Amino acid sequence: MNVEHLPAVACPVCRETKSRLWSSAKDYEYFTSSKTYDYFHCNACDTIFINPIPVEELRTIYPSNYYSFKAPKGIVVKLKEWLDKRLFKKILASIPGDSINVLDIGGGTGWLLNSIKKLDQRVNITQVVDIDPDAGTIALANGHRYFEGRLEDFVSTEKFHLVLMLNLIEHVAHPQQVLLKTDQLLHPDGSILIKTPNTRSWDARLFRRGYWGGLHCPRHWVIFSEKSFRLLLTPTNLSVQQLKYTQGAPFWAFSIIAALHRKHMVRISAQRPIVYHWLFAPISAVFAIFDFTRSAFTKTSQMFVILKKTN
Repeated sequence: MNVEHLPAVACPVCRETKSRLWSSAKDYEYFTSSKTYDYFHCNACDTIFINPIPVEELRTIYPSNYYSFKAPKGIVVKLKEWLDKRLFKKILASIPGDSINVLDIGGGTGWLLNSIKKLDQRVNITQVVDIDPDAGTIALANGHRYFEGRLEDFVSTEKFHLVLMLNLIEHVAHPQQVLLKTDQLLHPDGSILIKTPNTRSWDARLFRRGYWGGLHCPRHWVIFSEKSFRLLLTPTNLSVQQLKYTQGAPFWAFSIIAALHRKHMVRISAQRPIVYHWLFAPISAVFAIFDFTRSAFTKTSQMFVILKKTN
């Protein structure tokens, strides 16, 4: 596709039209569509976004075997859980009071909330907001509250001391609206923990012409660098308390296995998505070590951000 002949499109973050084609990709992870989706880079704010946004395909592009709708398993998941628990425990310890309410947006079955309840006896209400009814059945059985639908439509009289948005903000069409809604739900002493891809990474540059796993195509709609994420907060009452980079091993694994599939060296399909392929765990393990080793001197492909109310 000739980039020079593409019409300029408006960035969903800054609304500028200084955008150019960054990548064209297909769904190599779940094969929910045979379409090719275009991702654009905004030269004004450094955001990467899909255009057009496949809002009407929501139920199609999130199949019943989508990884977050089920309780994940495996060695890589256990390592991730161990690392996440260390961070959760630190954040929970910083929250004052005798009772803590936790909201997990896009939390699926509530498997992370299961862990959080064990980390601090003060955890009281645990709420999941997600779109899958089957995940809701499991979450309710585990003692969590469950709202099936978009965060924008969620109403609660409770305020939450900890809000989890782990690999979520990049899945929505209007991330600023989601942050504004989250601010309304946040307790004055509360924290929002966000995990999201970083577009300024080695693997993003290496695989963008084929398939970069950070696109999670076509489910990641608006993807940030540190610069564009900080700009995203401008109209909100939220500020960055901490921003650090963490391993992006799954993106390496998605990218490599998709490349091998295109070369007919391995087989992936709707029935056997990348995340369940036998190569996913060993490749993820190798690149988790690789990313942790290099994280001291370069930016890896995922960011952990802790947000607090400005005043």
